[in-house]
Amino acid sequence: MGKLAVRTGATAGVLSVLSSISGHAEPVIVGDRQIERLKLQLEMLEEKLQKLEKQTAVNTRAAARAKIDEGKRALKLGLSPANDTRVSVRKEVVAGEGAVAALTKNRPSICSADGQNCVSITSRLHFDVGGFDYHPNAVGTNPQRLENGVNARRARIGVLGRFFGDWNYALIYDFGGSSDGFGGAVAGSLPGGATSGIENAYLSYTGFKPFGGHMAVEGGYMDIGYTLDEATSSNDTMFMERSSAAAIAVNMAAGDFRSAFGARWWTDTFWMGAYVTGPTSGTLHSASASVPAGSSEQLGATARIAAQILNGNGYSVHLGGDAQSLISPPKNQITGSRSLTFSDRPELRIDPTATISTGAMANVTDAQIYSVEIAGNYGPLFLQGEYFWYNVNRDMGLGLSSLKFDGGYFQAGYVLTGESRTYNSSAGAYGGIVPITPVSVALGGWGAWEVAARVSRLDLNDDLGRANGVAGGRQTVYTAGLNWYLNGNVRVMVNYLHGDIDKKESAISPKEAGARFDAIAMRTQVAF
Repeated sequence: MGKLAVRTGATAGVLSVLSSISGHAEPVIVGDRQIERLKLQLEMLEEKLQKLEKQTAVNTRAAARAKIDEGKRALKLGLSPANDTRVSVRKEVVAGEGAVAALTKNRPSICSADGQNCVSITSRLHFDVGGFDYHPNAVGTNPQRLENGVNARRARIGVLGRFFGDWNYALIYDFGGSSDGFGGAVAGSLPGGATSGIENAYLSYTGFKPFGGHMAVEGGYMDIGYTLDEATSSNDTMFMERSSAAAIAVNMAAGDFRSAFGARWWTDTFWMGAYVTGPTSGTLHSASASVPAGSSEQLGATARIAAQILNGNGYSVHLGGDAQSLISPPKNQITGSRSLTFSDRPELRIDPTATISTGAMANVTDAQIYSVEIAGNYGPLFLQGEYFWYNVNRDMGLGLSSLKFDGGYFQAGYVLTGESRTYNSSAGAYGGIVPITPVSVALGGWGAWEVAARVSRLDLNDDLGRANGVAGGRQTVYTAGLNWYLNGNVRVMVNYLHGDIDKKESAISPKEAGARFDAIAMRTQVAF
């Protein structure tokens, strides 16, 4: 019973007493004894009101505690907590018959009553701040310094939709990135990055369900889930940035903003997919462009197979393999050359300067990347690792040999508050952490806390000592992380990195050009 109802009842009781006194036909003189009786009745009513209010508060706390206990029991059983806001749906009929407002993954949507047609608003903001303690090993090191600062790493907003049940589409624009802007390098362009901000613009059909599984046939600009780390949403990754080994592999012919057409098929424990890929959105592919020079559209392909080979009560083991091919590298429309560059920043995006790079490898005919992936969890403990082999073929008619590089990473995380990562079967990867008790002053929740560590290694040296060799450098980075999940939509991340870069000035020079660095950065993340 609420306070309003109790107070209403008390008032009615007082009025009934007064009515019994004043309801006579003749005036009645109220004596001291009657006044005392009225005071006593009022005190009894007030005492009763206080007891009811206390009981209401006790019931509210008991209900909240029961909900928390239910979530903990589900967690121990390896199930999704009942208050997982990312999979909850709340519906309310609006705007007449057939119109339904839905809240899925805390994402506002408007759907038809049968759920066959929906449009949703989606957004994410990853805002980073951090700094470097960077020490070049020699005057020949490039770069000589890295800048501290802030960066809207991702600032996306867009729409997701479904119509006639099996057709899905997305249109998402990203205003963030390493330059906090958008536009191009051509005179008159808006300042910012050199690529378009179109991150997703695709159409997908999911009506096929062969062999007892699910299938999606899709095309447009999309995020190709090549590698386990890339198949994990940037909202759910354990660290602020993916390892350099994974980032370089993905950027060749897969990843975000990529034009592609292909299909994926999955069950609860198995995933496979293959795509033909082209350039990223915003690539200047005009044959007449000269500042900057346009290029032909590259052609590539990716394939991935992954499976949970063990899947039990609160534990799982995941294995997979990936292959990628750059079938036709982009061709410079002015010089006619075909080149390929592998480079990355020091696993942070505060400063967009690359610290490890092959430079432009000229006369490339094609390239391949192969990798293996392994992951698993045991309750709140999560482990993940991948290793990559890169092969770049150059024009043998010019006496150029193939180049081979390699790299990988291994990472581990432990959720101090007991939650665990669940498996996302449609992506063939693990999802993020959803706190059992979101941050709440009223209920005393503190969210979920995760500690993490990673070591990554990348070797971009080959044929050292030869004029046609590549001295891209060898980089090792150790990262420690602390993640605070306030609720299913808000997260704060803190990363500390220590890196060593062993590099020579050129393939035929013994002069040192490496560096070492320490860095600390924080991300505030909001996504739905």
